[in-house]
Amino acid sequence: QVQLVESGGGLVQAGGSLRLSCAASGRYEMGWFRQAPGKEREFVAAIRRSGGSTYYADSVKGRFTISRDNTKNTVYLQMNRLKPEDTAVYYCAADSIIMHDVREPDEYKYWGQGTQVTVSS
Repeated sequence: QVQLVESGGGLVQAGGSLRLSCAASGRYEMGWFRQAPGKEREFVAAIRRSGGSTYYADSVKGRFTISRDNTKNTVYLQMNRLKPEDTAVYYCAADSIIMHDVREPDEYKYWGQGTQVTVSS
């Protein structure tokens, strides 16, 4: 059974930073998604199992950084210069291999419970 445990969410002022963590029970292809109230879940960032390739949504490129520590089976999402529109529940997602598009939620079999990020203006 794959387990994903997220942490690091909270309340921050616009322009501030937060770092999310997702501890997995093994080494997987990993992604971060977010869902704001009344909106569909959207892709944020993804990283290959080796850590060699990373992917970002245009809305976060240059502000967010995804990374991983494979010795700890943990993926991080460093979020800088946060904006009120970044407010959402953030989910980490995982699968053994992503065959097609890392930006598609349906590509991931396993999901964390979500962590709330709130950015005040």
